[in-house]
Amino acid sequence: MSIATINPATGETLESFDALNSSEIEARLSLATDVAARFRLTSYSERAVAMNKAAQILEDRKSEYGRMITLEMGKPIGSAIAEVAKCATVCRHYAEHAEHYLADEVIETNAARSFVTFQPLGVILAVMPWNFPFWQVFRFAAPALMAGNTGLLKHASNVPRSALAIEQIFLDAGFPEGAFQTLLIGSDQVAALLEDDRVRAATLTGSEPAGSDVAASAGRGIKKTVLELGGSDPFIVMPSADLDRAVEVAVKARIINNGQSCIAAKRFIVVGKVADEFEEKFTAAMKRLTVGDPLEESTDIGPLATTAIAEELEGQVQRSVEAGARLLAGGRRLKDLGPNYFEPTVLSDIPKSAPAYAEELFGPVASLFRAQDIDDAIRLANSTPFGLGASAWTNDPGEQQRFIDGIESGQVFINAMVASDARLPFGGIRRSGYGRELGEYGIREFVNIKTVWIA
Repeated sequence: MSIATINPATGETLESFDALNSSEIEARLSLATDVAARFRLTSYSERAVAMNKAAQILEDRKSEYGRMITLEMGKPIGSAIAEVAKCATVCRHYAEHAEHYLADEVIETNAARSFVTFQPLGVILAVMPWNFPFWQVFRFAAPALMAGNTGLLKHASNVPRSALAIEQIFLDAGFPEGAFQTLLIGSDQVAALLEDDRVRAATLTGSEPAGSDVAASAGRGIKKTVLELGGSDPFIVMPSADLDRAVEVAVKARIINNGQSCIAAKRFIVVGKVADEFEEKFTAAMKRLTVGDPLEESTDIGPLATTAIAEELEGQVQRSVEAGARLLAGGRRLKDLGPNYFEPTVLSDIPKSAPAYAEELFGPVASLFRAQDIDDAIRLANSTPFGLGASAWTNDPGEQQRFIDGIESGQVFINAMVASDARLPFGGIRRSGYGRELGEYGIREFVNIKTVWIA
């Protein structure tokens, strides 16, 4: 497998890397294992000093790292810099709260003393995607390291510079060599790592097939996994909503990261009399977006990460139109800009047979649906195999509770865009995966929850 930084805006190969051979992988795994035995004995305060230093490095060099991200996967430069800054927040959050999250919990029994304690598992393998090449890694690494684990990163093969930069950040911050290492390897080498007894658990953010493979490999070794997979998130608008605000956020929620986000709003379900007005305003706003060079601050949408992604998205849109969907805007690649650029696209009147009805469209393509009432809206929201997030817009408290109770997903945002936050658990259900990242629940995924009974 090719491991290279290829600028998606130009197709230029900026740097290529050799994959690690078996002896190099063994050396890194042995180091991670040896360091884990010592690192688990360090105090929370020692780890926090290094984690806060990592946060400072990220903040000080966010423009440099942001440019690196944009050149590797194409997101607009402003979004890339914001991603790096967000990584600093998760480092600081766990530096401050990890000790509290993992404090012993005393439980009264008929023992002289009984409590639950939380201890690190050891070496954790992280298989991470290209779409948020810093954030996805740091939201795993910050809690994992603060819990006393060591990490091995198998990053996507099109973001090797980001992967190596993250390893260096942790070294420069003062974490011991081997506490967090990047493995430049292909996907075909992941199974062997999971089969190694020294790897105690794994986390993956990525596609359904990748998640299934990792879960199967880990399952054969009875190892804990956390999976954050795809999504086809609904964005529901009720008649009581602030329509102009809903339209504004809907556009942002769809095009975040050039539309390449698992938690991007993808299916827009509008109820009743406001459907025509929402469709008109939303489509007009999507048409006004600027597509172009992601290094230009005025650009709203840059290139998709690879030509294969652009081709797949174009095929999904074409098949949806052929199945009967109505094309309101866009629908094609902007080949005059380059093979990876795709027009902001809006589809409506989408039949169940169309890919846009329930599949994940990974790019700036919005699917519009009309619902008769709140029951119909919830039915449409749940008519997908995914269950990652949902956004519902209503100023009626009763309707808000209906959405909280009725939508099948890992998170529901009311009158707001779905987003991850270091303070709150993040993850999905159904085909969107299992387990949680972030918050107190996230740091407890990769610890031994040990019962202690003292007679």
